[in-house]
Amino acid sequence: MENSNGYNLAVVGATGAVGQKIVQLLEKKDLPINDLKLLSSERSAGKKIVFKNREITVEAAEPDSFEAVDIALFSAGGSISKRLAPEAVKRGTVVVDNTSAYRMDDDVPLVVPEVNEDDIKKHNGIIANPNCSTIQMVAALKPLHEAYGLSRIIVSTYQAVSGAGNSANEELKNQSKQFLNNEEMTAELLPVKGDKKHYPIAFNALPQIDVFQENGYTFEEMKMINESKKILHLPELPVSATCVRLPFFQSHAESVYVDVDKDGLSASDLQDVLRNAEGVIVEDDPANQVYPTPLSAMNKEEVFVGRIRKDMDHDNGFHLWIVSDNLIKGAAWNTIQIAERLIENKWL
Repeated sequence: MENSNGYNLAVVGATGAVGQKIVQLLEKKDLPINDLKLLSSERSAGKKIVFKNREITVEAAEPDSFEAVDIALFSAGGSISKRLAPEAVKRGTVVVDNTSAYRMDDDVPLVVPEVNEDDIKKHNGIIANPNCSTIQMVAALKPLHEAYGLSRIIVSTYQAVSGAGNSANEELKNQSKQFLNNEEMTAELLPVKGDKKHYPIAFNALPQIDVFQENGYTFEEMKMINESKKILHLPELPVSATCVRLPFFQSHAESVYVDVDKDGLSASDLQDVLRNAEGVIVEDDPANQVYPTPLSAMNKEEVFVGRIRKDMDHDNGFHLWIVSDNLIKGAAWNTIQIAERLIENKWL
């Protein structure tokens, strides 16, 4: 379907938080795009979005929307992906899916291009984009694994409300105003829209992201655990996660403890490895209070690492502070990178 002008792309969920970022990034990037189709729910169809000085009308996503589309970037929720991704594949489209619908399927590659690019070529029409909190962690830990080996990961996350969508951002704004005006805060969305109880996020911390599983972990925590093992090709690696929602809008932060296999290392050894890692920027100078924060990482494509220090009781243990924009590298940019690699390597 490629012609002399490039490839035909579609963005599914183009009016959502991640879809909007995908369109904005595509505008800045040099992907050889012949035609861009913007798709959404019936509710959002008809909206107009300007892309490279051209007004595009958003269409309702349906199976025939993917006729003559080379690559479709999906970010409209798992149920939409389950329904429409197979229809796209039937029509010869390669799908890059940003939901959890296919991530743990054995025949679907789960990809962070800096970490496991070669897995892309194993696709059968669908490639999964990992969870935002997983992406930034494995991007920082893969270089350490290559250099020194990993034998354990323990992570606690500090996640922005935009991970729950645009409506969560609005709820945080409204609750903040209510709190500051001494009004009762109304909570209708977080921690999970479909769960039984809702709690305010403004001036609060919610130790629940997604629904609880029978083992006491949330689905978000299990995503991090299972996805990390799959992406790193380390199915036996011990991984544990605690995922917490905090009242800021964009970028996730993580406190990560790792055990490495090599003895006698220093924090500077890990810093040196990470300074040479693709897509990673080290911001680590405690003497001058230099470290990444969610605000400093906003709207940037890289993964930022700081506070690298050796554990005081375990010679092989190290602590890291990892921050990245959950809507950019954690979603939109990683999705586009996969599309770039598909095109560059002719893996369509």
